Order: sequence, then structure tokens, then C-alpha cells
Amino acid sequence: MLAAGNVHVYGPLRGRALAGIHGAEHARVFCQSLEAELVSIAGHYKISEDLQDNGWKTAVQIQLRDDLLVVTPLEKA
Repeated sequence: MLAAGNVHVYGPLRGRALAGIHGAEHARVFCQSLEAELVSIAGHYKISEDLQDNGWKTAVQIQLRDDLLVVTPLEKA
């Protein structure tokens, strides 16, 4: 999945998700269950081995902060 801006997945995120493909560092990835093999924002990426350490199979948002991808849990309403 490729997006110039944000990526929203209302279910499990599997495969590859690339947000901010034209360099938009403010882009984010949102999903209900993080199960991706690769996530990228503006060319910065994490592979599944890195993602499994934080938020795996839970609802998260992923954003770029100081050139690092940061995974944070989504609050349930």
C-alpha cells in the first residue's frame, strides 16, 4: 500500500505500508492490528522483526519523530 499522506487500516495491517512516499514526514500509519512485514514513512522504515518488539497485533499509530519511527498504542473509546 502506497500513500502520499497517511495510511488508515481498519483491520489487520499485513504486507507493506508506505506513507509519505513523496517525503511528507508528517504522515502517519494507523491500524487496528499491527502485523506488517514493513512500514515506511518518508523513506524511514522498520521491518517486522523490529515491529514485533512494540505494539505487535495491537491497535497503533506509527509516526516519524527525529528521524525514527515511533509506535504508540491507540486509545480505545
